[in-house]
Amino acid sequence: MTRLELRVLKWIAENKIWQKWGKVHAAVYKATGGRIGHSSGNITNLLLTTTGRKSGKDRTVPLSYVKDGDAYVIVASNGGADRHPVWWLNLAATPQATVQVEGQTRQVVASEAPDAERERLWEILERENFFYTRHRANTDRKIPIVLLNPVDGGAA
Repeated sequence: MTRLELRVLKWIAENKIWQKWGKVHAAVYKATGGRIGHSSGNITNLLLTTTGRKSGKDRTVPLSYVKDGDAYVIVASNGGADRHPVWWLNLAATPQATVQVEGQTRQVVASEAPDAERERLWEILERENFFYTRHRANTDRKIPIVLLNPVDGGAA
């Protein structure tokens, strides 16, 4: 990928249009029980609802994920932007959250993947979603890999 292509991708990642698109994606996903919005090609999506660290309000975003055992694995890449996504900052303040995967809603607790697991998980993530390779190339920050572990039985 050329430097120009990486700069364009970074500009897109840092543009507010993704917030607007995310709201539409989340609304359609919720309205259809995930029948529309859960998958696009080989990429699967969930809805993550966090508690706003400043507002205390629920905040829902669609994110791509892979499964690793019982955990949902998501990436705080923010499209390769130089800053963490707000949802990750919210989880850092309050790790309890809710995920919707297709029509099922579960309570989860978030944690950052341990360093010993990062490379194994990156291989899986990049195989499932080729955009992550570009996201890593776009920033010098350590991109958090986040494990969302269901809470006892998981049903919300």
